[in-house]
Amino acid sequence: MEVHVYYEGDDDPKKCTARRLERFGQATLHRSMRAVPYGVVLNPHAERALSPADADEGFGTLVALDCSWESAEAASFSMRGVHRALPFLVAANPVNYGRPFRLTTAEALAGALAIFGRLEDAQALLEPFRWGETFLTLNEEPLRRYSECADSSAVVSVQADYLAEE
Repeated sequence: MEVHVYYEGDDDPKKCTARRLERFGQATLHRSMRAVPYGVVLNPHAERALSPADADEGFGTLVALDCSWESAEAASFSMRGVHRALPFLVAANPVNYGRPFRLTTAEALAGALAIFGRLEDAQALLEPFRWGETFLTLNEEPLRRYSECADSSAVVSVQADYLAEE
């Protein structure tokens, strides 16, 4: 599966997981929205949750948005592709450790790959990060359960179990 990132360069380059993914050959960064290929767009404002059924929707392409939270909504909706929101997952990165829905670009992409049943790809994508394995361990059960769902509504039902516990 091809991994692409629309990159605005809003954050500290030393902490940017998208730039590190590019450096390790795990993702292609695009500075122009028009250059980003059609695919499944990870969009926190999308109306439908990502599910394994979406793996074929993007023609083998997964797209993430790497920009400030303030500009994320406007930027994500102008991107071509099938927009899906990630379900409940907990961050393992040092800045947001343990906080739900506060994932880095690398965590979001790895979570999507795991939901698509591509756990080995998710592990490889997170290899450049010392906390990468921790992300998969923290989210092992929800990722497994999401990957077993037939569609978005089933993912939302599983997510409800986790949100009820919060």
